[in-house]
Amino acid sequence: MKRNTNIDNQEVKNEKIFVFDEKSCPVTATMQVLGGKWKAILINAIYHTSPARFGELKRSVKGITQSMLTQQLRELEDDGLISRKIYAEIPPRVEYTLTEFGLTLSPIMQSMAKWGEEYRMKKQKGESST
Repeated sequence: MKRNTNIDNQEVKNEKIFVFDEKSCPVTATMQVLGGKWKAILINAIYHTSPARFGELKRSVKGITQSMLTQQLRELEDDGLISRKIYAEIPPRVEYTLTEFGLTLSPIMQSMAKWGEEYRMKKQKGESST
């Protein structure tokens, strides 16, 4: 006679349990790097105009102050996403390019751009979110 135990009656499930918090969520880590008003814009600008000079970035990124541009570029450099090359010329010339690691953001940025375009079109048409 077969014994009827709890183990025999339990269905084995391989369910993944997701726990989200600001320390372990990988999306939060991404947003910490890309977050803020200017970083995604700067990454996109550098991607499309590389190598990008400081003055070009200042002119092409509307509304950013020189001090904010400097701060954001330093943070992106500290995060390993962009590199800065200084030329020993007068006046000094500085160029910014995406690092190999920074280039790995390309598919993410392209997906975000596509989503943003679709979102704007939907909002312009007055569609409600469903």
